[in-house]
Amino acid sequence: MEVIYTGLRQTPEMIAEAALQEDVDAVGLSILSGAHMALAPRILDLLKTNGQGDVKVFLGGIIPDEDVPGLKAMGVTGIYGPGTSTQDIVRDVRIAVLGELAA
Repeated sequence: MEVIYTGLRQTPEMIAEAALQEDVDAVGLSILSGAHMALAPRILDLLKTNGQGDVKVFLGGIIPDEDVPGLKAMGVTGIYGPGTSTQDIVRDVRIAVLGELAA
């Protein structure tokens, strides 16, 4: 699995364009600003518009528990708060993208 880092302060449009250009299977977002309820839906919409509705979106950062159900309902695959084990995130991405836990 290949990882592409696009840098800090990317707009939803820039993220969706990079996802399209690189033909990604997943997008991972780290949002510490509290703007997750505005940014995630916009990115999901842009991915769908680009014909990439099957791209898995993972979100990490400061996410209040009460926002998790709404984010999942809109299509976010995985949501991770501070202190989440990197091993857990990798496992979840591998399962979502590869369809099984790869050895």
